[in-house]
Amino acid sequence: MFDIFLAYVHAFLILLPALALIVVAVGAVRAGMDGAALARAVLWPAGVLSLWGAAAMALSQSGGFMVPATMGEPPLVLLSMLGGAGTLWLLATRTRTGQAIVAQTDPGLLIAFQIPRIMGVIFLIGWVAGVIPWQFALLAGLGDIWAGVEGYRAWRACTQGAPDARAKLLRANIIGLGDFVVAVLVGITTSEGFAHLMAHATPNIINLHPLAMFPGYFVAIFLAFHFVSLSKLRRHSSRVPAAA
Repeated sequence: MFDIFLAYVHAFLILLPALALIVVAVGAVRAGMDGAALARAVLWPAGVLSLWGAAAMALSQSGGFMVPATMGEPPLVLLSMLGGAGTLWLLATRTRTGQAIVAQTDPGLLIAFQIPRIMGVIFLIGWVAGVIPWQFALLAGLGDIWAGVEGYRAWRACTQGAPDARAKLLRANIIGLGDFVVAVLVGITTSEGFAHLMAHATPNIINLHPLAMFPGYFVAIFLAFHFVSLSKLRRHSSRVPAAA
């Protein structure tokens, strides 16, 4: 089972950053960037994702993403998750290049990034294999699949110009973010650490290598796309004049 987890993580360690960079490149081309400007637009996030991915892998392998034994210890996994997501969001929304790219990126493409969330099926497989507690597997696994399906539905609505596209975009973002909140809470309470309240017979291994790359790295990339998607929705709404 460990070999399956390791292969799964390594596959997504390549796939997710690549998909993120494709979205950036598409937005940069649509923004009229070419040559050196296009290269810089792609290389900056590529560098951030590469360095952060390497650091996350080192922390995962060393056990740094384990739930702290006491509340006084720094939760490195949450710092990596939220800090990484925040850094990517700032690059996308608070830099001139990022703003130009996001402005030209279709909202459907941003939410389509959530479709790979169906990768959460691995948690259900781990439950069937008896190595992941059912409390986490069902809530996080099914929640991820739901988020991926809603991301697909919102993307389809955008590509078809459906009148309810914006509502589906908002729904997909809410469900996706809600899934992460639930997964983090259940992950903490089913793992060995200061808040181990459930699954004492089969403690969660989500914070052990290689699965620790999910909360320590993958989740943050998905979160960043949620934040950018909501920022774009908010800016679009602010441009709509109020009814007289």
